[in-house]
Amino acid sequence: MKRRRKKQNIQKSYVCKIFGLIVAITVIAVSGGVLLKRTITESPEDTLVEYMNHIEKKEYEVMYTMIDSDEKVYLTKEEYIQRNSKIYEGIEVSDIKISHIAVKEKKADTVTLSYETSCNTIAGTIQFDNMAELKKTKQGYKLVWQDSLIFPDLESDDKISVTTSKAERGEILDRDGKMLAGKGVATSVGIIPGKLEDRNVSIEKIAELLEIDVETINNKLTAKWVKEDSFVPIETIPKVEEIDLMKIQPEEKTLEEQDCQNKLLEIPGVMLSDVEVRTYELGEAAAHLIGYVQSVTAEDLENHPGEGYSAESVIGRSGVEKLYEKQLKGKDGCDIKILDSDGEVKEVLASIFKEDGMDIRLTIDSDLQKSLYEQFKEDPGCSVAMNPYTGEVLALVSTPSYDNNEFIRGISSEKWTSLNEDEKKPLYNRFRQVWCPGSTFKPVVAGIGLKTGSIDPKEDFGNEGLAWQKDSSWGSYQVTTLHEYEPVIMKNAIIYSDNIYFAKAALKIGSENFMNTLNEIGFNQNMPFEIAMQESTYSNTDKIETEIQLADSGYGQGQILVNPLHLASIYTSFLNEGNMIKPYLKYKEEASGETWIENAFSKENVEEIMQGVEGVYGR
Repeated sequence: MKRRRKKQNIQKSYVCKIFGLIVAITVIAVSGGVLLKRTITESPEDTLVEYMNHIEKKEYEVMYTMIDSDEKVYLTKEEYIQRNSKIYEGIEVSDIKISHIAVKEKKADTVTLSYETSCNTIAGTIQFDNMAELKKTKQGYKLVWQDSLIFPDLESDDKISVTTSKAERGEILDRDGKMLAGKGVATSVGIIPGKLEDRNVSIEKIAELLEIDVETINNKLTAKWVKEDSFVPIETIPKVEEIDLMKIQPEEKTLEEQDCQNKLLEIPGVMLSDVEVRTYELGEAAAHLIGYVQSVTAEDLENHPGEGYSAESVIGRSGVEKLYEKQLKGKDGCDIKILDSDGEVKEVLASIFKEDGMDIRLTIDSDLQKSLYEQFKEDPGCSVAMNPYTGEVLALVSTPSYDNNEFIRGISSEKWTSLNEDEKKPLYNRFRQVWCPGSTFKPVVAGIGLKTGSIDPKEDFGNEGLAWQKDSSWGSYQVTTLHEYEPVIMKNAIIYSDNIYFAKAALKIGSENFMNTLNEIGFNQNMPFEIAMQESTYSNTDKIETEIQLADSGYGQGQILVNPLHLASIYTSFLNEGNMIKPYLKYKEEASGETWIENAFSKENVEEIMQGVEGVYGR
């Protein structure tokens, strides 16, 4: 029994020793880890790297704790933070990297390190060699801070200068080189507060003339920078040109603008001055096509990092201005310099040259664009003009419209609300949408009938009068038309725009042939064009559901919806031996038609169709 207890004690002692050994090993390992970590943290090289890592994070307070206390006698935390933040944030520093760190000199309590620095800035990449002195303290290594830690030649009395040269935004031109968007002049209406008489009454008059609220004016007049003799810009309005007033019959709008400016000048304290702005020459006639630019927002800056935008930049917000933003915007030039206490350039740290934006020349014909707009400006709709042989888009018009110049001059909240609440929806871009094509679709259906072999162009469908239905299964529904004629063949049906003929034609074709052929000529697919257009469709579902729907589709009704530019492209096949030409917007010196869909119809088919189409104009 004693032996057994003794044996157990021996085993227990053995286990304890083993456990003690394990514990000892663990403690040593943990201690080794702590020791290793402390060694890494306290090395001068790692202290320098850690310090530099805090710069990009804007952790200036942490950086201040890493400098030697002797330096803090001469440099308060506030002074340190202000100096570093102004420089690093002023040059928009990022991606700071230091490399090739080496001990240059080592003394009892100090180490001097040499290293290379690379960082990105608003003016491009800056690379330089530098030196840093670190002092060993009880808390580890601390940096002996000097201004030269930022840049080698920077001294305490020096300043960092950032100079930006703004790139000119490119112009948008029409096919003949006429300006559609570019430099222009407007009139800035401003107030000199100290010269206002009867302030409240004057401000109310100004607000009424400019169609803005009194609060907007007061907010601008009470800005911190405003003094009694300051010129405070209130609103930018169109400049009235003398040449426009000299016309035999000046436009009513011009006379109204002149009258407004005369009344403004009668108010003491109001001044008018010229200001350079981006101008849209066609205004309402091309607003949906050209679009407009606006000042960048915080969201824009977040969405476009590293693309050269600043708080003072503008960005294309819609239309061609947005479509070709990268080409139009250009790149601002920038210099980062060290200036001495006298303001003299001591060193150029980085420099990038200004690159003005590219001009974008379009296929648009300004005169045609304006003419189409003037004809239809009061009616909700859209107009498209396209060269059928080259594919050049000559006009894209949406009506009614809005003046995109107002967005440049600064659109008032009242005007913005008015545009959005207008029942005619002037902001809505109609040429990008799909519409019921009506009778313009009949030649297309004729082409489908010929292509599928469903229709003989010489077959007489018979005179049904002005109303027809297939049979009693249609109930009370009838297809109606406007004219009776003989014989009822394809050519005459196109000439007389016969709904009944094309309803019958669609039924002869059949829904499967009808849908398949429409798919072959671009329905339910994206059209290859610079501006995204809505896809043309033939049904609200994925197929034509009923016989009546098919019959109605034959004369461009039912649920047929076509984008107008797509329809124009289909029509080009009638002049190009059945090949559909691809539309394009950006001008080419040598215009030559590029086929979008080959053999949309056969050469023989389009010859038959054109007999009817030409007959419409000769009727």
